[in-house]
Amino acid sequence: MAQRVLILFSHPYAEASRVNRALLNAVLDLPDVTVHDLYEHYPEQMIDVEHEQALVAEHDVLVFQHPLFWYSCPALMKNWLDTVLTFGWAYGDDGDALRGKPWVHAITSGGAANVYQRMAYNQFSIAELLRPFEQTATLCGMPYLQPFLTQDVNQLDEIALQKRAAQYAAWVQALVDGDLPPVVHTAHAPQVDFLEGA
Repeated sequence: MAQRVLILFSHPYAEASRVNRALLNAVLDLPDVTVHDLYEHYPEQMIDVEHEQALVAEHDVLVFQHPLFWYSCPALMKNWLDTVLTFGWAYGDDGDALRGKPWVHAITSGGAANVYQRMAYNQFSIAELLRPFEQTATLCGMPYLQPFLTQDVNQLDEIALQKRAAQYAAWVQALVDGDLPPVVHTAHAPQVDFLEGA
């Protein structure tokens, strides 16, 4: 049975984002995939919590697609997490609405993989920088899966970008088909495995 995939897309400058637009365009017409552009729906950042919770409830897998902004996500995605994942719904007493739904990131970064390492320019791996998201997923009872990483984006020419977009479409289709990436076990997984898991 097909898994219904919700892509929560957050980019404040989406129209100017060559890479994220190419990735999104590759998946817009896939069956059982909903692309939800947060900045398009909430330009004033006033989130309709009931609507968002109902949308999440209709889907089986959540994909958080965004650029890496200051080692995290854009402000509206953080706002979404802060307001939608409420006590008693997402976690806490009787808060089991998300339990068992996989959480997975699709992230773009200007930096190459080798700058996200200990002793390198950014000092931390992508896995380490994403730990707050991992813990949020854990608190909500959600399997936290290895991400789809598109790095060093400024070096992607048009041919490489179209190839990456096709890979993203295949990756999202695999989510629909129930062929999920591995669950992240950061306490045991070597740092490099996470970076190559894209």
